[in-house]
Amino acid sequence: MPRTVEEILAHAEELAARFEGYEPDPTDELDPTAVALLRAAVAERSEAEQHLLEAVRAAREKGLSWSAIGTFVGTTGEAARQRYAERVA
Repeated sequence: MPRTVEEILAHAEELAARFEGYEPDPTDELDPTAVALLRAAVAERSEAEQHLLEAVRAAREKGLSWSAIGTFVGTTGEAARQRYAERVA
């Protein structure tokens, strides 16, 4: 890492030269459609997880057991308890 003013200036000149000579590689480009689809899917998954969490909270408030909740979410009661207990408390 440059420490003196001269080293900093030399480093800045080196970086400027690298920037000016940079040629992007088309194979490194991300497809904007694919990126948009991934972002939308992640947002949908986040929203679905929030809805599931609200449903689990409501189920626990109505007295459903972890075993019953596990059945609905496709896991064991113990796994459901481990995943949601602290988040719905």
